[in-house]
Amino acid sequence: MKKFLALSLVCLAAVLSVHAQKATTDEQKAFKKEMMDKYDADKNGKLDKDEKAKMTDDEKAKWKKLFPAHHKKADSDTGSSTNSVPKTN
Repeated sequence: MKKFLALSLVCLAAVLSVHAQKATTDEQKAFKKEMMDKYDADKNGKLDKDEKAKMTDDEKAKWKKLFPAHHKKADSDTGSSTNSVPKTN
């Protein structure tokens, strides 16, 4: 019984951790909206390579800071960063 309880708590902690990582903060939402309004020329909700290239270095750095999990996944999948925008909740 103790093993079952311990396993249940570990599973619950893992689920809550994953959910917390996917939650989008107000700062992330505001910055994403600002970048979409400014650079998303085709209004498809994603920044393609050409659109992202127009971002300033400071904006790119802030993007990577606010969406670090997005860049780590892209780097491990393809060896380079991707240009798609993470979905907001």
